[in-house]
Amino acid sequence: MNTINVDLAVQRKLIAILRVIHESRAPIGARLIAYRMNGQGYTIGERAVRYHLRILDERGLTQRLGYDGRVITERGIDELNNALVGDRLGFIITKIERLMLDTTFDLKTNQGNVIINMSIINKNDFDETMEILKHATRNGYPFSPYIKLIEEGTVTSDIEIPEGKIGIATMCSITIDGILLNNGILVNPKYGGILKMEDKKPLCFENIIAYGGTTIDPMRIFISKKMTGVLDTVNTGSGKLLANVREIPRVALSKAKKVLSSIVKAKIGSIAEIGEPGKSVLNATIDAGKVGIVVYAGTNIMAAVSEMGIKVATYPISTTIDFNELEKLG
Repeated sequence: MNTINVDLAVQRKLIAILRVIHESRAPIGARLIAYRMNGQGYTIGERAVRYHLRILDERGLTQRLGYDGRVITERGIDELNNALVGDRLGFIITKIERLMLDTTFDLKTNQGNVIINMSIINKNDFDETMEILKHATRNGYPFSPYIKLIEEGTVTSDIEIPEGKIGIATMCSITIDGILLNNGILVNPKYGGILKMEDKKPLCFENIIAYGGTTIDPMRIFISKKMTGVLDTVNTGSGKLLANVREIPRVALSKAKKVLSSIVKAKIGSIAEIGEPGKSVLNATIDAGKVGIVVYAGTNIMAAVSEMGIKVATYPISTTIDFNELEKLG
């Protein structure tokens, strides 16, 4: 199993440079970028800015316009949209904990707030996207079928749906953590990763990132690196799915199993594996006195859309909405 390490210091400088470029109404050069960043408290020279700009260019986040300087690309704006939320909230775990507390879904009434992921596609890709989503959620595969369509111009969780685009809200698996918490079960979201599947069964995590050590959601990293094989799993039973791991106290295991059973029945999410106390689960390390629970990520169905070559910008763990606003895929 590989662990992806994100250099947070470099990442923050890249985002700061992107922000300066985005806020400029005209192409901007390295010297002026360095000047403005120093005004924001960054100690960085023109040469270092040029180095970081090359990285941004290579990632397709900025574009050089000759001697005029750099402009931000549409992909760069997507990156900045996601990062700005993370910057304000600190590490992703901080945002997760806040949204868990905002989750009010009641398993007895099927009423209350749930956590969603937000994805943005071109309107021209809508029909094909819907067919892929329906295909991915049929035949008993472990993905929640609940979505909400959001029209252009709408702003949600600091994300604006641009003209010519459409937003698709999908069920976030962190909702499960919020429900467990509401039922008196202490829960610690620990990892996000790539889960290898064979014959429709989970084998092990191939890659994993700790929520407590990153400002960017691991699912977004894996999707952007094209590391998923959701459609392979749906079509053949073997592939690579997005999944996450949380820990609960071993004394809460019996109660948690009952709650998780109701969650699966309500189609809020699906459980890949429940571990044994103090033991690794699907080769993800678990602390002593704890039990690891692996859940399939809600972002899988939009990863499937991306796998078909459709351009998708996905912002996991976006916000909470009333469950009644979601509709079940037909």
